Formats: sequence, structure tokens, C-alpha cells
Amino acid sequence: MTEPEFDQELDTSGLNCPMPLLKAKVALHQLLPGQVLKVIATDAGSLRDIPAYTDLSDHELLETFSHQGRYMYWIRRGRSA
Repeated sequence: MTEPEFDQELDTSGLNCPMPLLKAKVALHQLLPGQVLKVIATDAGSLRDIPAYTDLSDHELLETFSHQGRYMYWIRRGRSA
């Protein structure tokens, strides 16, 4: 897999739902529109939470990847946070 480029990485490994999503929302708010956040999580709930959040917001989920209990998401920040 060729990893998409990103501007900031957020490692939420070891945190349980809803913390990976909450921390991702805070990190996205700190980025400029168009910048990309890479989120690393170990909580399987993030497989549901992060795509649901991006579907309801103007952020764009660019890529999702999982391997050996680690879930990675690349999210492009939208205009609003």
C-alpha cells in the first residue's frame, strides 16, 4: 500500500471509543481547510465512528487501512470544523 500524504498524524492507540473520534475532531479543527490528518487507532469502534462522522461533516475520508488490529484513516479537513 502506498500511504497517502498527510500534514499531521494523530496516534490514538490504546484509547477506547469515543476518544479516537473526539481527538480526531479536535485535531481536524487545528488544521487548515484542505490539509490531511492521519489517524491511527486500535479501537475497532473507530471503523464505525470515523466514517460516520466524515459522512455527516464536510470532511473527506480519503483512505482507510487496517492491519493487525491497527486502523488508519486519512481525513481531509473541510471548510468548517
